[in-house]
Amino acid sequence: MFDNLTEKLERSFKILKGQGVITEINVSETLKEVRRALLDADVNFKIAKTFTDTIKEKALGQKILTSVKPAQMMVKIVHDELAALMGGSNVDIDIKGNPAVILIAGLQGSGKTTFSGKLAQHLKSKRGKNPILIAGDVYRPAAIDQLKVLGEQIGVTVYTEEGNRDPVKIAREGIREAKSKGFDLVIVDTAGRLAIDEQMMAEIESIKKNISPTETLFVVDSMTGQDAVNTAKEFNSRLNFDGVVLTKLDGDTRGGAALSIRSVVEKPIKFVSAGEKMEAIELFHPERMADRILGMGDIVSLVEKAQEQFDVDETRKLQKKIAKNQFNFNDFIKQIQQIKKMGNIKDLASMIPGVGKAMKNLDIDDDAFKGIEAIIQSMTPEERENPVVLNGSRKKRIASGSGNTVQDINRLLKQFDETRKMMKMMQSGGKNMGRMMNAMQGVKK
Repeated sequence: MFDNLTEKLERSFKILKGQGVITEINVSETLKEVRRALLDADVNFKIAKTFTDTIKEKALGQKILTSVKPAQMMVKIVHDELAALMGGSNVDIDIKGNPAVILIAGLQGSGKTTFSGKLAQHLKSKRGKNPILIAGDVYRPAAIDQLKVLGEQIGVTVYTEEGNRDPVKIAREGIREAKSKGFDLVIVDTAGRLAIDEQMMAEIESIKKNISPTETLFVVDSMTGQDAVNTAKEFNSRLNFDGVVLTKLDGDTRGGAALSIRSVVEKPIKFVSAGEKMEAIELFHPERMADRILGMGDIVSLVEKAQEQFDVDETRKLQKKIAKNQFNFNDFIKQIQQIKKMGNIKDLASMIPGVGKAMKNLDIDDDAFKGIEAIIQSMTPEERENPVVLNGSRKKRIASGSGNTVQDINRLLKQFDETRKMMKMMQSGGKNMGRMMNAMQGVKK
């Protein structure tokens, strides 16, 4: 995400490289490029102008420390203003109430139903809620079935009323059902609608009026750029929603919606979503997003993702196995599966400062580990537990069973051996996984 904007902003800062001081001339040249980068990213013209005017004022009034170069100072000012433009700080979702009711609204095709499932999964696993999903989209033929499939996938009950075409009644009855069966969170999925469709807009207003939701979220496809911002403005005038959700952020290399929407509707972005996986949902943190836009990575989010997947007790058990040189292919594949749950490999890499830029043109598929998994799954339990038994005939059998060559098997064995040695070295050097987990806890706090 934001690849184009990141690249253009980096180019604009080069104007100040080698300059001894910040002057009105070199600041103006830099900010002309910054404004151009923002407009190319489909940011509203007035917002882009106000943004660069503010930066100019702050840059010219800034006392430059002798140890800080002008380009570094400019990056810092732009970073802080980007974060402020997107809201400054994270705003949490309101899930108070018994049950708390969340109404999901938005345009057709914005990803509301998928997001409803992701939100239910997120609040169930991270906040300990017991959610129920209400299928309120009575117009799209596959919407109810889609929500049922998602509910089954994440282990969440879905309330439907076959034959009922009144979404207001469905929502009311679903909430009554939630109260009677002890659900403490209700997420109401609704039909996509156009702001110009008066009948549909009146309907979503009626749903909100009748169920009095704790939270109303407006879901918007970030790839629609400035159109997304204009639509948000129209919906907000009718619904007065509490927060924005940006979906399909992985397909948006420009970033205009993320940068403009907060200023236009004066409502916080609460979640961003990228990809189809149910885990592909993040709380929106403006400062961290500013880091990513400026190519600084996002280590805090990476650590949080790791903490969600890596169990401390399991890590301690793994430590002992590494110390005794007993790390085997069962452990190896378990680690791979945990990494995969963290999200798209390229997105994860982009959170590490400097790595995202280096990997920009690399095509890293979500199935990057598929070949390794096929090889390990073609091994017998004895071979996984004790890799030293892998002789020539066994390798041939594994190669045939996994659709690989013997060279592929040898390559994996070499990688596995190097991984095992590296883990052993990390422990002997005092950088064991237990300490890494403690460090992660410290970063998170």
